[in-house]
Amino acid sequence: MSDSIRPPARQRRKEARPQELTAAALSLFVEKGFAATRLDDIAERAGVSKGTLYLYFESKDALFKAVIQEGIVSALHAGEALFDEYDDPLELLRTILQGWWERIGNTELGGIPKLMMSEARNFPDVAAYYQQEVLQRGTALLRKAVMRGIERGVFRQVDTDAICSVLIAPLVYRAMWRQSFGPACGQETDTAQYLRTYFDLILNGLLTGAPGGTAR
Repeated sequence: MSDSIRPPARQRRKEARPQELTAAALSLFVEKGFAATRLDDIAERAGVSKGTLYLYFESKDALFKAVIQEGIVSALHAGEALFDEYDDPLELLRTILQGWWERIGNTELGGIPKLMMSEARNFPDVAAYYQQEVLQRGTALLRKAVMRGIERGVFRQVDTDAICSVLIAPLVYRAMWRQSFGPACGQETDTAQYLRTYFDLILNGLLTGAPGGTAR
């Protein structure tokens, strides 16, 4: 085919899958922030026209919600399914937290908490969606796992609302470090050692008879 009749690159890409658009959007949201990212930027990153993007998503808010659904909500769904796989409350909680790190914190999705903390006030509709679909659902997941351990006498009595924040905060911090201070400072601490220390403190602290117990 000669150059004169070959269709433009964007025309050849008009059948781009929605997942390609959400992947481009995620990269730009994390890189530039929600406010600074334009739909034109996302279309260009995905290699499609802006009109093609509108075939799938009516707005930037809708695109952000799709990013959350595909990445974070699907990870939460996987965590909820673990209740049928693990009978041991300690291993259940460990696997849920490890899964959050592997599927969210240690990936590009780990930049979303940083984005929400910095821009939520300016985008209340997006913040409300994130609160409902991610924060509330994630808290309920952790609360249920901790309650199972308490009911079975494996975990000591704790404030289940407070402990959910305590459980996830070190992982969110680590994810935010990877997305901000780490690259900016040119420093990278030992993630494996960080996680070993985290699990040692968290799980031993929950065990009945803590601090004398030992997490398996």
